[in-house]
Amino acid sequence: MTGQSAASQAGAQAKAPDFLVHEDGDSVGVIVVEGIKAGTELTGWVMAQDRTVTMKVLNDIPIGHKIAMANLATGASVIKYGVNIGKVVAPIQKGEHVHVHNLKTRRW
Repeated sequence: MTGQSAASQAGAQAKAPDFLVHEDGDSVGVIVVEGIKAGTELTGWVMAQDRTVTMKVLNDIPIGHKIAMANLATGASVIKYGVNIGKVVAPIQKGEHVHVHNLKTRRW
């Protein structure tokens, strides 16, 4: 035994999340690691509810970009951090890259 508690040993073995979601109801999460490739099974953390989710990613997604948490129809609002950030301009599938090609942001 190295002096670590069982809880700290278990925590050291837990996989760090690939994406973060602020709260249930958000329609996107944010990728927080580099090198995400299509077909990879990702682990995400829903922060407000402190729970883990898994999802297969459909596209390569750069760090800092968004991933769809559910299928989103054209015209639907996109919610990130509990805030409406824009409208879907092309259908988006769960696990797909969400960016300027399929999202019209409210900022611009």
